[in-house]
Amino acid sequence: MHPKIGILALQGDFAEHVQVVKRLKAEPVLVKTPDSLASVDALIIPGGESTTISRLMKKSGIFPLLKRLVGEGLPVYGTCAGAVLLAKNTGDARVRPLGALDISVKRNAYGPQKESFEGAVAIVHGKARGRVIKGVFIRAPLITRTGRKVAILAVRKENGSIHPVAVRQGNVIATTFHPELTGETLFHSMLKELAERRQNEQA
Repeated sequence: MHPKIGILALQGDFAEHVQVVKRLKAEPVLVKTPDSLASVDALIIPGGESTTISRLMKKSGIFPLLKRLVGEGLPVYGTCAGAVLLAKNTGDARVRPLGALDISVKRNAYGPQKESFEGAVAIVHGKARGRVIKGVFIRAPLITRTGRKVAILAVRKENGSIHPVAVRQGNVIATTFHPELTGETLFHSMLKELAERRQNEQA
């Protein structure tokens, strides 16, 4: 049975994630309520405006349920604003993060002069290690700290510095860029594998 992969559809570029999920032969489910969240095998938190998504998650009643489900092992993947919402520390009182990833992030870290750009992303962990993919960064956050249990999946080199741009901690994956805008399926495939494993465990 194809896993049901939810896409949080409160704000942001959720439609693009729907297309990637379909390409991977999984069933996309738009998540707008706690009931729809409770029905999925995994969840994607899309890019958008993290302060707005945070507010809408609280207003819709999704936040407490999602926090509990992530703690119980629900696979979750966040892109850009989604990465901010999954982080432990955001440095912004307007964002109520889930704290599912032991990372610190700085929102909109590249400043107005680089609000949107494309750059090379090097995969440094897992089966795809050694690949270089194109990353689309839109008002992207910067991961400024990673905890001991966080695996760095991909990095970006800039001005002599190396920054993590994709990370994973157990059932939680995050990228500061937007793979869904380039057709890259690597991270969505990871999420699908985790969802299938969870399906089998609960069967």
